Amino acid sequence: MQFSSTQNAKPLAASFYKDLTFSDSSAVITSMLESSFGKEIRIAFKEGQVMKEHKTKFPITVMTLKGCIEFTVNGEVSVLKEGDIIALEGGIMHELKATKESVVWLGLHKGDSINRVKAVLK
Repeated sequence: MQFSSTQNAKPLAASFYKDLTFSDSSAVITSMLESSFGKEIRIAFKEGQVMKEHKTKFPITVMTLKGCIEFTVNGEVSVLKEGDIIALEGGIMHELKATKESVVWLGLHKGDSINRVKAVLK
């Protein structure tokens, strides 16, 4: 379920574990929450699934909520286990690979779009 707000006085809330689904064909990307300042995305990976090398013009933040992800930048691999977080400036090529079934939180800049993220899987 997606929640959004434009100058809403009420806090926004979502659960990254509710209605969680995985797919055999590719990672599942779901918009969880959108505010006036950013977008929070859930990415559900089965073991071995990859988001091929790509970049965004905006900064991102990535946190592994469940499982384990290899986050590669310029050939250098950072292993993100549960609870690990990493931030990356825009314009930098990077790749994500799940070494086991994983759930990832992706924090996007308000100018970025979920459609750009989904296009990485094509």
